[in-house]
Amino acid sequence: MELILRGAAIYLFLLLLFRVLGKRSLAETTTFDFVLLLIIGEATQQALLGNDFSTTNALVLITVLMGIDLAFVKLKGKYKKLDRLLEGTPLILVDHGKPLKGRMKEAKVDSEDILEAARLSHGLEQMHQIKYAVLERDGQISIIPS
Repeated sequence: MELILRGAAIYLFLLLLFRVLGKRSLAETTTFDFVLLLIIGEATQQALLGNDFSTTNALVLITVLMGIDLAFVKLKGKYKKLDRLLEGTPLILVDHGKPLKGRMKEAKVDSEDILEAARLSHGLEQMHQIKYAVLERDGQISIIPS
């Protein structure tokens, strides 16, 4: 039973941590982010399994984590407020060529991120060419040209 509680606690902690860090933290993974994720994975493994590295223990833990994930998927489908809480909502960052600095700061997105998305998706080079820039739920930036 301790394994199940430990697994649920770590799952919820990591879910909360990545939600607080914001959408952009997972959308663009740098080398630093990748190394950090590897270290987090190792630390999580140690916290989850403790000293019991048996296959049975690992299978039980994987089953618990997948069960929690499945429960969240079903609950998010049923309760839209929970879905918005866990996944967030799209956020407009540029409105008719004007960067919304407060929202950009909150989302940890700078003008260069928006201009990069504009160049990659539409070949746009300047902010005034962007009608809307939207930070999507998955952390990607969608560009709607003027």
